[in-house]
Amino acid sequence: MKTPIVRAAAAGARCAPCREGGPSLSFERSCALLTKLDGWSLNEKGRLEKSWRFPDFRAALAFVVRVGALAEEEGHHPDVRLSWGKVALELWTHKAGGLTENDFLLASKVDRL
Repeated sequence: MKTPIVRAAAAGARCAPCREGGPSLSFERSCALLTKLDGWSLNEKGRLEKSWRFPDFRAALAFVVRVGALAEEEGHHPDVRLSWGKVALELWTHKAGGLTENDFLLASKVDRL
């Protein structure tokens, strides 16, 4: 069953603009939303993260370019680590100082790439 976040991503919902100091999600809500994503986890900083493996640098770079285009469309930008055959993303909302629904929405959209 699709969650509201996954349904919203599939329906083309966009990340909502955040304001400085806006509210972040509780740990419990973040954990609940996390169970609806595929392969994402919370790191020691409380941020969403996921890694992908690719056959070579070119394929990894192509994925990063697609993620970058999506991030620009959404106005919500992950931290990206690119190395030979591997990409890692870290998501959180800087203005809220933690996770927001935008992070889960973007994660779901990245998974659709």
